[in-house]
Amino acid sequence: MKNIQQLMQMGQQLQAKMTELQESLEGREIEGSSGGGMVTATVDGKGGLKGIRIDPTCVDARDVEMLEDLVVAAVNQAQSKAQELYAEEMKKVSGGLPMNLPGLF
Repeated sequence: MKNIQQLMQMGQQLQAKMTELQESLEGREIEGSSGGGMVTATVDGKGGLKGIRIDPTCVDARDVEMLEDLVVAAVNQAQSKAQELYAEEMKKVSGGLPMNLPGLF
């Protein structure tokens, strides 16, 4: 019975650490860029888009498709960096345990 209590306490501690991590990741900002920095996307640590900066020199009404591609590429890069950060931080919190176990949290 004592082992079950210890396991439950460990689970509660892990859950508290995960909640704290998720809250701290929301406050982080990660940038991704494309076109040599012509377009920069900023996301939070969970990958949510926070902003886009576009260098005015790349705005050409005759080539909107290029600008759209640059925006998509910058957002994808920023979100990919955020996912990597999230995975690294979760690995630290979980002590290397896989966090995609069904029904864990």
